[in-house]
Amino acid sequence: MISAATILFYDVVVAVHVMSIVIAFGVTFVYPVILPWMMNVHPEALATVHEMQERIGRFVIMPFGTLALLTGIYLASDRDLFGEAWVIIPLVILVLLLGLGGAFFTPREKALAAFAERDLAAGGTLSDEYHANAKVVGIVGALSSLLVLIAIFSMVAKPFA
Repeated sequence: MISAATILFYDVVVAVHVMSIVIAFGVTFVYPVILPWMMNVHPEALATVHEMQERIGRFVIMPFGTLALLTGIYLASDRDLFGEAWVIIPLVILVLLLGLGGAFFTPREKALAAFAERDLAAGGTLSDEYHANAKVVGIVGALSSLLVLIAIFSMVAKPFA
């Protein structure tokens, strides 16, 4: 039998889990709005913007994504939900996103910052190399945002329950 204290603790962990997802990934939905505008209106600030993205990844996305992972594991374990697709799908997505953060986004954001700094110091325009890398990061970023939305839908709607 589940006691009131267990339910209260479980509910607190659910809240921490949801807050962690919002904190970790919420800002990433702003990038497609801000980055093209920055490129057109304030290209001189792009090196700083990409350094900021890398810092957000290191100090916001990774820690809060990890907290979401740990609280999600607790929640699924406590209620024996690891056999449910609506738990497994977001779990796989979260692990994939955390892996992309370290293996893909961090090195590419650092590279974009270096390209922007180099290009603007050399002639004031962003190189084809910068634009090609920014395009790839933008595409993977958009796909990552779609995965976040799929994970949220899966957790809320439980389509395979």
